[in-house]
Amino acid sequence: MLTLLQLKVLAAVARHGSVTEAAVELHYSQPSVSHHLARLEAATGVKLVQRIGRGIRLTPEGQLLAGRAAEILGRVDAAAGELAAQVGLQAGRVRLAANASTLSTIVPTAAAALAQAHPGLQLSVFDRHPVEALHMLRHGEVDVALVYRYADAPVEEEGFRLEHLGDDPIHLISRQPGDSLANHRNSAWIGGCDRCQDELNAVCRQENFTPRIASHSDDMVVVQSLVAAGIGVATLPGLALEAHRRPDIHTTELTGHHRRLHAATYGDPPDPPAVTAVLAALADATGSRRNKR
Repeated sequence: MLTLLQLKVLAAVARHGSVTEAAVELHYSQPSVSHHLARLEAATGVKLVQRIGRGIRLTPEGQLLAGRAAEILGRVDAAAGELAAQVGLQAGRVRLAANASTLSTIVPTAAAALAQAHPGLQLSVFDRHPVEALHMLRHGEVDVALVYRYADAPVEEEGFRLEHLGDDPIHLISRQPGDSLANHRNSAWIGGCDRCQDELNAVCRQENFTPRIASHSDDMVVVQSLVAAGIGVATLPGLALEAHRRPDIHTTELTGHHRRLHAATYGDPPDPPAVTAVLAALADATGSRRNKR
């Protein structure tokens, strides 16, 4: 029979690629880690690790089980938090992954409200792009992922539950007031992540051109600095401009183009009380910003 301890050891070995470093992380002796790996191989009936010189590497079977082990351990950790939360929000703990623009705007507002309403609730945040945030959510490494999707983006895989919080308008960023996309058919553009670049391509297609991506950055501060220096033009969402806005750039809202903001959870409802409180705070924070515009 597989045990959580054996899976924990395998996951640590997979992270470090080393029995010695796994032992240091787990505060075990190196022989103890080797013993647990041997017991795990005996329980599964397959070879999970191979000796390579002085090091080791996982076999394909080992890689498969290590991936599942990380997911199982994450779920166990989340379950422990949920049980604590059932006692009441005084002991709740929620881990939230979100990207820089929402971490700079919506999340602090929600965190402040949570601290006032539920001072015992512990909120931990991680700066991650949506794809990474959803990966962490699926593996039980976070409890909530605050993500954005574009209109034509593929639907997330089964198991995710998305709560629509609101829409974030997309803006053209340039050095000219009253600018338009049509003025930049031949301009150099600053591209970002894959999702951002897909949206940029979709926006420009409406003007019957493909943007010439000459530079790349996902950092809203860097993008605006490059635009101000004349390196190129770009698009940014409204929340990024709310978080940081240079006075020497101009913005033009692109009508009909926006990001859809979602709070994502994973698995079957209902959510534990602490997660429910965080979701409500995120919805309130997003709504209050929308009402101020």
